[in-house]
Amino acid sequence: MQHTGGPGWRITMDTSSALLIALYIRDVAGLDGAGTPALSHIAPQVRAADHTRLTAHIGGAAALRTQWEAWWETLMAGRPQMEPELSPPEFSSFAATPALQRVLQAHFGAALTWARERTSAYNRMAEQRETLGSGKILAELVQNRELELGRNARDFTLTIVEMPLAEQRAWFIEPDRLIMSQHLLDDHDAFLSYVQPVVELLV
Repeated sequence: MQHTGGPGWRITMDTSSALLIALYIRDVAGLDGAGTPALSHIAPQVRAADHTRLTAHIGGAAALRTQWEAWWETLMAGRPQMEPELSPPEFSSFAATPALQRVLQAHFGAALTWARERTSAYNRMAEQRETLGSGKILAELVQNRELELGRNARDFTLTIVEMPLAEQRAWFIEPDRLIMSQHLLDDHDAFLSYVQPVVELLV
């Protein structure tokens, strides 16, 4: 986790285990384009499995998509206390979404291992960035905007959630969250094109 801040404002960059697991489940279930925002595939990409027999008697692929999207909407709301608990092997908090519950039961072990590996890799990358001072770009964006406006930044918090995504871009989740490919920061111009407008909006 990386923090940048000043009087009244704070920007945090981190990854999220819950979102990693949800995206793995989405991709292994072949739910292309599911959820709002519809993020790109995870990277490295996982092979989709056929869940027809697993979910046929409980609504099939349509129910699985609807139930995953409802879960994703809860995760996007950014209120951890509202998120259903990931409690193997039964996943009882997903009892109202049986197709998703069955897919979680089938793939949670692989999803958890994948998420832990990605989190470890992210933490190593974040340490390297800290050493190189890469996070300073965010403070500079705020300071430049303050100079433009001739005033201090308003009080704000921005949480940037970095994920291993195939598409190098960011998605703004109002009012104060960005989901971003974890390698977007490596492309200075592309990073600015997505992040600078959000910082200017908040400052």
